[in-house]
Amino acid sequence: MSKKSRRKFSPEFKAQVGLEALKGVEPIHAIAAKYEVHPVQVSQWKKEVLERLPEVFSSRPPPSAAQSAEREAQLYQKIGQLEMELEWLKKKSALLNG
Repeated sequence: MSKKSRRKFSPEFKAQVGLEALKGVEPIHAIAAKYEVHPVQVSQWKKEVLERLPEVFSSRPPPSAAQSAEREAQLYQKIGQLEMELEWLKKKSALLNG
């Protein structure tokens, strides 16, 4: 008697099956037969797609290249300023400690 291993499905596969079930073109049992999974599993994936759908619109879009370049320039300017301040403080400290 051999033990069957559980099948693992990729997130892309789950999303595809869940979206197909969400569209409602075919019944759940037909989709399950098509992808060789249990109908309950298809229903769970459909529910998960519905629950996570608002996350797609709630996240901020990634910054554009121009915004990234501007931010990088600001950071380099700040680094230069801090390096100059550190150097000045070291010189003043050396003069005071003499």
